[in-house]
Amino acid sequence: MMTELWWCRLRWSTKSSASPTSGRRSKRRSRPSWRSSSVRPANTTRSTTSPGNFSRRKRARNASDNHPEITLETAIEIRGVIIERILRILEIGKSRSWNWMRMDQSNTMRKNKLKTWLIPGVLGLLLFVIAACGGDATATPETGAVSTSAAETAQATQRVFPEDTAADELVAAQESVMIRIYQKALPSVVNIQVIQGREGNDGTGRFPNIPGIPDDFLERGEGSGFVWDTEGRIVTNQHVIDGAETVTVIFPDRTQVLARVLGGDPDSDLAVLELLEDVEGLVPIELGDSDDVLVGQLAVAIGAPFGQTFTMTSGIVSAIGRTIRGSSSQFTVPEVIQTDAPINPGNSGGPLLDRHGRVVGINTQIISRSGVSAGIGLAVPINIAKKVIPALIKDGKYEYSWLGISGGPADSATAELMDLPKGTRGALVISVSQDSPAEDGGLTGSDRVEVVNGIQYALGGDTITGINGSLITDMTDLIVYLTNNTRPGDEVMLEVIHENGTSEELPIVLGTRPG
Repeated sequence: MMTELWWCRLRWSTKSSASPTSGRRSKRRSRPSWRSSSVRPANTTRSTTSPGNFSRRKRARNASDNHPEITLETAIEIRGVIIERILRILEIGKSRSWNWMRMDQSNTMRKNKLKTWLIPGVLGLLLFVIAACGGDATATPETGAVSTSAAETAQATQRVFPEDTAADELVAAQESVMIRIYQKALPSVVNIQVIQGREGNDGTGRFPNIPGIPDDFLERGEGSGFVWDTEGRIVTNQHVIDGAETVTVIFPDRTQVLARVLGGDPDSDLAVLELLEDVEGLVPIELGDSDDVLVGQLAVAIGAPFGQTFTMTSGIVSAIGRTIRGSSSQFTVPEVIQTDAPINPGNSGGPLLDRHGRVVGINTQIISRSGVSAGIGLAVPINIAKKVIPALIKDGKYEYSWLGISGGPADSATAELMDLPKGTRGALVISVSQDSPAEDGGLTGSDRVEVVNGIQYALGGDTITGINGSLITDMTDLIVYLTNNTRPGDEVMLEVIHENGTSEELPIVLGTRPG
């Protein structure tokens, strides 16, 4: 490698050292030098020489010209190796100089001497190498060679940052899933615009319709929904269409169709619209199974947040089994799905989708102090909609079974305060509605409140630990069972523990939940 470098230096010196001949040079014809092969200007006169000497000079010049040209790649490699070694020498010298200065700090002459030869020498050698091996970088290369370092840089970049990596494939797969979900569900999603009448300040009714005065006394709202069937039924939230005078359904292709409210259920916050015109090519959304939803799985919402129609947002299922109160109801909705997918005003009534593009919930509420998404969105499970929607289409309403109690969890603290068997868990009856099935069946509510460590405990009521053989650990379990498994008029068998610690089974005939 050093031989090639030396040849590189000699070749460049022959290209740069042109000088006229001299008398002294004619005396040394028997010893050819590199100066004799330099290129003369066109107007330079040659010295008279013998044929033999001329042949020797010519052979020397031809020998130098026939030597293989060093390639750009080789020069770059040589330069890199030498620079690396110079930097090592510099680092070693720096380390030794530091040791010398520590051993003899008073010897300033040694330190100055070190600076005098080390730094200029190394820098000079470094500049020499760069000039020697980089001087021909712009020379015209042979056929097939690289003319500049741009191609080398591009190739190195490609090696360091390859175009196709495992991470790219993962991102592409995720993008493909999201695109497929959107394209599959979009034809079934609609935007709903509502005009609602406002009441007058005196509370007697709507503002009067005064000719010539703009109708600014009408509230305009909007939400989202999805196609339920090919008969033109649209599912949305009850609070979206509550009090509506005019409802317009807008499809992704911008088709606008008027609709009427077919039925609504405040307890589940679900409603059904019916299109007033026939629309060809309706695509009902695919229904999933909310009982199969797991925390951590993908959750996608499509709707019209703040009027931005057909917007998709995504997140995960943050929790399941939440309980919320309906929009205008005293009763609660069980098994609600919580998601961190951004849900904002305008998303209400839109679908919450799984990774297959199937609806698993209907977006209904958010928990936020600002009124915009704070990462806690709530959706009514689709399995409740499967029960409610057919009844709304048929009868305009859905009738729930009714027990007639309010309650809370009976935990270990409550059990200890009431002297119940250790480990007792269930739904503690706090109050019993008058003339309710619970009152007729003999259930007893709490009769006192005790405060322990700042916490209020309602005590004295019965504790329900089972229903029809199913275990009940809190009030939510009881609501879920009644909602999913019973209808008005059904008889259920309750397993109850009274305050005195005795257990009893009570048969109760369920009634119809009051409106």
